[in-house]
Amino acid sequence: EVADLWDVPAVPGIPGLTAVELFDALHDGTVKAVWIVCTNPAQSMPDQAKVHEALSRAEFVVVQDAYRHTATVAFADVLLPATTWAEKEGTVTNSERRITRVRAAVPPYGDARHDWAIAVDIGRRMERLLGRSTRAGGSLFPYDTPQSIWEEHRASTVGRDLDISGLSYPILEEMGPQQWPYPLGAMTGAIRLYGEGVFATPSGKACFLAPPFSAVAEPVDARYPFALTTGRLRDQWHGMSRTGTLARLGAHAPEPVVQISSGDCARLGFESGDLVQVVSRRGSQVLPVQASEEVAPAQCFIAMHWGEEWVGGRTGTRDNHGVNSLTLPLIDPVSRQPELKHAAVRILKANLPWRLTAFAWFPREQVLSVQMRLRAWIGRFSYGSCVLFGHETESSPGSVGILLRLANDVAGSDDLMESLTSDLGLQADRTGVLRYEDKRRGVLRLIRVGSGSSGQKLEAVLVSGERAQVTAASWLREYLESGVSVDGLGRALLMPGTTPPGKIPLRGKVICSCLNVTEQAIQGALQDFPLLPPDILLEKLQIQLGCGTNCGSCVPELKRMVATKGSAAKNHL
Repeated sequence: EVADLWDVPAVPGIPGLTAVELFDALHDGTVKAVWIVCTNPAQSMPDQAKVHEALSRAEFVVVQDAYRHTATVAFADVLLPATTWAEKEGTVTNSERRITRVRAAVPPYGDARHDWAIAVDIGRRMERLLGRSTRAGGSLFPYDTPQSIWEEHRASTVGRDLDISGLSYPILEEMGPQQWPYPLGAMTGAIRLYGEGVFATPSGKACFLAPPFSAVAEPVDARYPFALTTGRLRDQWHGMSRTGTLARLGAHAPEPVVQISSGDCARLGFESGDLVQVVSRRGSQVLPVQASEEVAPAQCFIAMHWGEEWVGGRTGTRDNHGVNSLTLPLIDPVSRQPELKHAAVRILKANLPWRLTAFAWFPREQVLSVQMRLRAWIGRFSYGSCVLFGHETESSPGSVGILLRLANDVAGSDDLMESLTSDLGLQADRTGVLRYEDKRRGVLRLIRVGSGSSGQKLEAVLVSGERAQVTAASWLREYLESGVSVDGLGRALLMPGTTPPGKIPLRGKVICSCLNVTEQAIQGALQDFPLLPPDILLEKLQIQLGCGTNCGSCVPELKRMVATKGSAAKNHL
């Protein structure tokens, strides 16, 4: 049927390689070239050491993406800039089978082109080079609009359970989104699929698959006693190539961590913030540990988003590429999906005495280029992370913060320090820079103070040395993020230790990323409210602070906080 539509003798009769199989073939040389479209396998695939080797061995790599800062772009021989969602037009079908007409909100940026247009252009060039026969004397790729492609897809659905032969662009434009099936002659789409009890199978009956229980592919044992699971963060998406560029989406879970139970933390002698080495049979990754009441004993959790764009390092001669340095590529025999959600690991304390923490505000248009320069240093140390922070919005553009952390068994070189001070605007001859250095002990503290309408404020900070020397970074960052005046503090800002030289309003964890509402603000408001039913209490909280009234992703957490207040009040009574 597809061959008839395309006017070709036949189409391939066997499926192509799945993702894991494809990279196995690239690794062993069976496949020589790869064209990667709208995905980031150098972050998202399991067993990253093997994936990076495969991409390095490939003879030709084409990457088609809307972002140049992804890990996969580094392997591209040819980079094809593609449009993003807001620049595209055509149709989209949601999970209830509803087809919607979509129009571009903004024109394509720079040289970016639509994915379909790139494919058509390359297809036409290849058919000329290969001298292949064409459809009725024309091109095998006659598409000139998204509509022409959609209409061919419509023709391919005739007589099938997803028949949309009666649907058209004019109908979508005049009547709005429609559900499939929508066969020729229909006046509307089917609200309920298979409502008459007849299914698209030879017998007309539904087919159920009831596989027997299958244990995890890699069970824990004495050498690897922790069960690692990976999953999503509330405000992030996939490899964060888009969401990671918006600083406020990192407010709720701001940095890469490995979460383990409080009991395991105590048993192993870890404190939240300690650096630990998570090791699997395929690789390792150093991360800060975070005690959690949501993780069961003998389990650990690392968010799936933390690839080498945000966290990395080096163990001996081997590079670490984030969470998927640890995961395994064994695949399900039916879906062919890798078992990314479980791997056996061990967790050891990382003995990395030298630490560096640096953070600064940057104009929005400079942030990604500066972050990419800073990211290049991560692979030269045992541990490194580089993330964004701040709460920039469309109505309040301003600056965005970059936070860099490094750790190693020996201090960073003079070249590193010179490069970092330049990138962070902390050069010795720059106005407003304060400096303290003890070369014998490997200690360096740099601070830049700028003048504003409400007094002097911190703009950039770098502290390095033994762990005790960088503890001041936490309260220095509070000064910088809160915008509190540092008038009169002067060189007191250069002192080490956990105690700031003046009062700072501690912000704490952000619960509502949309409106920048913190846990402290919510708890303070809850204390002022009388004991009320949870739904009324939540409504009052939303009216007073606005949290949970925009995207709604924080509402479950708000409900838990409201429920906790109710439980505490009942126990008190």
